[in-house]
Amino acid sequence: MPLDEDAKMLISLLAAPGAPSLSSMPVAEARANMRNLTALRTGAEELPRVENRTIPGPHGDIPVRIFAASTQPDLPILVYFHGGGWVLGDLDTHDGTCRTLARQIDGIVVSVDYRLAPEHKFPMALDDCYAATLWAADNAAAIGGDARKLAVGGDSAGGNLSACVSIKARDEGKPRIVHQLLVYPVTDARFDTVSYRENGEGYFLSRNDMEWFWNHYLATPADADNPYAAPLRATDLRDLPSATVITAEFDPLRDEGEAYVKKLKGAGVPVELRRYDGVIHGFFSMGDMIATGKTAVQFAADALRKAYGQSS
Repeated sequence: MPLDEDAKMLISLLAAPGAPSLSSMPVAEARANMRNLTALRTGAEELPRVENRTIPGPHGDIPVRIFAASTQPDLPILVYFHGGGWVLGDLDTHDGTCRTLARQIDGIVVSVDYRLAPEHKFPMALDDCYAATLWAADNAAAIGGDARKLAVGGDSAGGNLSACVSIKARDEGKPRIVHQLLVYPVTDARFDTVSYRENGEGYFLSRNDMEWFWNHYLATPADADNPYAAPLRATDLRDLPSATVITAEFDPLRDEGEAYVKKLKGAGVPVELRRYDGVIHGFFSMGDMIATGKTAVQFAADALRKAYGQSS
């Protein structure tokens, strides 16, 4: 399909003459740019309860934001990990996405402000995310949730962390995760796919950006083959939670996300793939700028509700 008109307009806005590329920026400037892009978004959901707190983690306290769509008990829980290449993003950059998901699943979203690279390299982000998932399971009733209806999800690097938390939870034997929502996930540290060749420049996220992210995230080159960093490298994906995977046509990460779907299916994991044609990386969190994003969020919420055993 041709590039979506909303996506084309956003790319034009961000590619102003003389604008530096993300991969050429100092980390602090890149983080500020992501926060500024988030500030363009509108229409945040009003919810009965939104609470900031800190929870214990292996490297110190972890800030989380809890979004509850209802004051009723025993709500389904989604532990959400934000995107941003393990380098960018925070509770505020994904506040709107988490509010919408909480409302649409009629449940609780626990958004995790995990430690960022390069200050905190692999596996520290994963350690934080796994600890937060354990905490959500152990404290489900206290926050109004049901530990039997616990899912993980995230976009981009957050999709990577969701996949890796799912593998780690299987390996550790806890907690029980019923579903993983992987939105254009990073699954591999290689850059040799067709989608990298086709979409590696000019479509918001570039190959250079991804190399910049990986270089900041990994502690050693050998980590690129560690399945807790690059889940496509895992040799055994059996007994993982069911999955919903969303990809975008004009995204360099498209093919590695779809390769992970194929590998999950080969391991007997129930998985549904939905590719959105015409759109770019990041569209899921940009529903007020790229209309297809709203459709994708609704699809994700419907998949979660099905996994929780809720009626649509």
